[in-house]
Amino acid sequence: MDITIRASFLPYDDPGASLAFYRDVLGFEVRGDVGRDGMRRLTVGPVGQAGMSVVLHPVADDPELLLATPDLDSLFERLQARAEVIQEPIERPYGMRDCAFLDPAGTLIRVQELR
Repeated sequence: MDITIRASFLPYDDPGASLAFYRDVLGFEVRGDVGRDGMRRLTVGPVGQAGMSVVLHPVADDPELLLATPDLDSLFERLQARAEVIQEPIERPYGMRDCAFLDPAGTLIRVQELR
C-alpha cells in the first residue's frame, strides 16, 4: 500500500490496540517502542519512508493524522471493513479528494488522494 504521512503525534488509550492497528491494518513498521515509569512511546511509519514517522504517546492534544495515497479508492475499500468510517471518498470544491476514519483511540485519520 502506498501511503505517505503528512503529520503527527497521536494519543492512545491502549498501546497494544494502537500498535496492532498501525502495524497490522495500515502495514506500518515499528521504529521504536520505549517505556519508562509506566509510560510507553511508540514510533511507527510507512515502510521505505524512513523520514516520516508517527509517534503514539498517551498524552497529545487535538490529534489528527493526515495521510496521502495515489489510490484513495483501493485504500478506502481495504479500510472500510476494519475501521470506523467518518467520511467516504469525496471530491472537494477546491480540487482535493479525501476520506476519513477513526483509529482505535478515536483519532481522526484523513487520507488525501495524491494527484
